[in-house]
Amino acid sequence: MGIIIFPIHFFLQLVTVSFYASSILVFTLLKLILPFSTAQKYINSILDWCVGAYGISAVFWVNLFNNPTWDYQMKGEPSKDNWYLLTSNHISYLDIILILNWSYYHIPSPKFFIKKELLFMPLVGQACWALDMPFMSRYNRRQVAKNPQLKNKDIETTRKHCEKFKFRPTTVINFVEGTRFTKAKQAKRNTQFKHLLSPKAGGIAFTLASMGELFTHTIDVTLQYPDNPGHVMIDMLRGQLKRIVIHVELVPIDKQLIGDYYNDQTFKSRFQEKLNAHWIKKDNKLEKLLIKHD
Repeated sequence: MGIIIFPIHFFLQLVTVSFYASSILVFTLLKLILPFSTAQKYINSILDWCVGAYGISAVFWVNLFNNPTWDYQMKGEPSKDNWYLLTSNHISYLDIILILNWSYYHIPSPKFFIKKELLFMPLVGQACWALDMPFMSRYNRRQVAKNPQLKNKDIETTRKHCEKFKFRPTTVINFVEGTRFTKAKQAKRNTQFKHLLSPKAGGIAFTLASMGELFTHTIDVTLQYPDNPGHVMIDMLRGQLKRIVIHVELVPIDKQLIGDYYNDQTFKSRFQEKLNAHWIKKDNKLEKLLIKHD
């Protein structure tokens, strides 16, 4: 059955993302043509709607072809009038669809930190650029050793975008691991966690330092697909996605986490310690979720 469902579902998902990405590009062009405050505000609302509508439409197809069981929990009461920093573990590209779907109903339109390579993905990359999402470069230790200036390049990108995000309620989204979790990556990096990769602290710390006075809470998202340990997106497109776990918790901003991460070694050590403690807690939660659904 999956061999029949896959091309149909893939085609519908492709048409959906292409339609909303194209719409975003059209309205962004209109925004450039009409640089008036009233027009800009109205067009921004349409762009936000396009982002949310894509998430809703994509999840509609997921439900139609898979009929998965949803384990959904939310602690706290988010508002579209506040600024948030949303952090999440990262398993699949499906994570983005789920977060967009949830965000539309609860929080301001999200801005993802995106790998620079995705800029060249037809329509999608250009739509993300049009939505002013920050594109981050990934450099390995060897590249940084050859050119130390590369180390601060992403920090400068973060700083510039955080300044832009201050003008209207925004949700800044950071997948803390920096990439999708796989068993191969876990083994290669020799991480201490069973279901997570080690967290990357720099981007979160700098975002908090730049916008901490605006954030009322951070939003902690835990995602899991307990019955699909392989390639989640392939299973989803085949109609074989069984369960979706999405747990959301609003956490008040800890003022001790706002500081100079790059120049204050004491603060940096404390920040990493707190983040690692949180990641251990999340890893234990994921372990319990997998046992629960076993």
